[in-house]
Amino acid sequence: MKRMGMIFRAKANKALDRAEDPREALDYSYQKQVELLQKVRRGVADVATSRKRLELQLAQLNKQSSTLEDQGRKALALGREDLAREALSRRAALQQQVTDLDTQHQTLQGEEEKLTLAAQRLQAKVDAFRTKKETIKATYTAAQAQTRIGEAFSGISEEMGDVGMAIQRAEDKTAQLQARAGAIDELLASGALDDPTGMAKDDIQAELDRLSGGTDVELELQRMKAELAGGSSSGQQAIEGGNGRQQSQSQSQPTDAPRFDKQ
Repeated sequence: MKRMGMIFRAKANKALDRAEDPREALDYSYQKQVELLQKVRRGVADVATSRKRLELQLAQLNKQSSTLEDQGRKALALGREDLAREALSRRAALQQQVTDLDTQHQTLQGEEEKLTLAAQRLQAKVDAFRTKKETIKATYTAAQAQTRIGEAFSGISEEMGDVGMAIQRAEDKTAQLQARAGAIDELLASGALDDPTGMAKDDIQAELDRLSGGTDVELELQRMKAELAGGSSSGQQAIEGGNGRQQSQSQSQPTDAPRFDKQ
């Protein structure tokens, strides 16, 4: 069972490795990083919304505190100390809420700054990864194309291997047919096989044809030698005749050049 499990895992790993495309893996990783960046941005927006809500509550509480303070002064001016005390008591309770909300506001503001900084850093990493991803994809595509071209030129690719095997099979069949045709011709010429069409010659006629063919060749060779010998002798005679005519012409021409005596 362990061996079967190991074999299964090995084959599954090999199949996955064959099916895996690094470019798709890089695109998937980039997509996950973009999704994480979107989550961080949504977190920043949520924290900013909560901070803004606290600011509105603080503004409302401060307004109520100012109103209670004015009411206490008016009551004290009218001699209603009890109303003034009640207004101041309510104002003190509001001040405690303002203090608590102010503390929460500072905490949310700090968290917002941290998330904003984290989003900026993550954005920079995502941009850098995108550039690197595109570079790796382009390099991988170029290497893949170069490998395919090299395999095609060297003939080790699957397609070119199939073509080479088909060519080899065609050449083998052609050579086999040629050898068979030659063997049949030799057997027919030797008389080992009978020609049902009656076109084949027997061995005596074949020998006579061979001898007559050789005689014809010898006769043609003798004729060509005779033609060459006759052509060379006639050419020599023509050359000698031309030289004789030139000599006679040179002797018949008078010498008209004047002579000058020395004084």
